[in-house]
Amino acid sequence: MVKIFIDPGHGGSDPGAVGNGLLEKNINLKIARKISQMLVNEYEGVSVRMSRTGDQTVSLTERTNNANGWGADYYLSIHVNAGGGTGFESFVYTTVSTRTKNLQKIIHEQVLKQVDFRNRGMKQANFHVLRETKMSALLTENGFIDNPVDAAKLKSDAFLEKIARGHVNGLVNAFQLKKKQAPPTENEQVEWYKVQIGAFREKKNADALAERAKKAGFDVYIVKE
Repeated sequence: MVKIFIDPGHGGSDPGAVGNGLLEKNINLKIARKISQMLVNEYEGVSVRMSRTGDQTVSLTERTNNANGWGADYYLSIHVNAGGGTGFESFVYTTVSTRTKNLQKIIHEQVLKQVDFRNRGMKQANFHVLRETKMSALLTENGFIDNPVDAAKLKSDAFLEKIARGHVNGLVNAFQLKKKQAPPTENEQVEWYKVQIGAFREKKNADALAERAKKAGFDVYIVKE
């Protein structure tokens, strides 16, 4: 089971960046929820927790302690940028393993395949959520809230869906997650194949074989013809 901890940045009394009628904390949460839903609904062998599921105030220490205490395999922190720039960038800690860098590259590239953001590059930073996590961790900055062009994209739920899908595709590739089997629809006919393992003139012989088959873990029934 792969354990993914998703951290929507800011929340509650901390709005994060503000611009063009948007609050960063709300966008972060929308993207994080979409990532969580896609992973849980579409893939096997993955468990997801979030640092917050609503508009709560959660300290940085609480976020990393929760992920560490759970024993997460990966920490993904979702943010939106500010400062007059444009585009997408991602961060890992200043000193990380080759594996953490590889995971950054995989997810970074998959996000950019989904969205038409300028590539601002894969970077390193001394952020708390990257420094204090015991597992590989990544922080992504998904556009600039104070850039009118980026903000217009961030107001679109369909665009946020693409951002989420890019993160999910990266996680799927990084951790080799398997797609869930779709259940048959009402119009699909399910075919069953049956195997007969014996035919006897005397019932006691049929009963004896049936008992051995049950002990081996097979569902058994006897039909008189």
